[in-house]
Amino acid sequence: KSCQKPVDKYIEYDPVIILINAILCKAQAYRHILFNTKINIHGKLYIFCLLCEAYLRWLQLQDSSQSIDPDDLIRYAKEWDFYRMFGIASLEQTSFLVGIFITLWWMRPRMLKTKSDFILLLKALLLSSYGKLLLIPAVIWEHDYTPLCLAFIKVFVLISNSQAIRVTLNLNRMLPWFAIFFGLTLENGVVCLFQKMRWDV
Repeated sequence: KSCQKPVDKYIEYDPVIILINAILCKAQAYRHILFNTKINIHGKLYIFCLLCEAYLRWLQLQDSSQSIDPDDLIRYAKEWDFYRMFGIASLEQTSFLVGIFITLWWMRPRMLKTKSDFILLLKALLLSSYGKLLLIPAVIWEHDYTPLCLAFIKVFVLISNSQAIRVTLNLNRMLPWFAIFFGLTLENGVVCLFQKMRWDV
């Protein structure tokens, strides 16, 4: 009231500009999206990102000499490997999120004392994983640099996750990265456990 200006400048901005600023990982754009909009697509976005990741892993399982007809949808539906990859991707993503929550709860328990705090942080983490949608063009336009593109996508998603944690809990830069590191450690532990179980079978 004292300055007669909006506290959130993005209220007056076009959604395209807000999206561009979110892609650039600007904290104020994240704050606007999380606190001043009624976006309720985090669950659907999470499932869609998992489907993209499962599809990418499933493609990597396929034999390169095998000719795949994209119109053969019935054969795709019968591919149990795809559903297995979806389950593994879900478990890995869940362990990553659990690792983040455990670290933040352990380091700053007063920040996550209510159920609404957990839900807001979960929503922020799921929305900030939108970079995984870039897996689709990376797979469609496959070229020699695809592994490098996938690494860049992973880094972009982790930077987005860090900004989401920072904005949601109003933290400095170091603690979100520590939480993400612990989440990645737990996720990689689950991957190693799955590989060990697969070799034992």
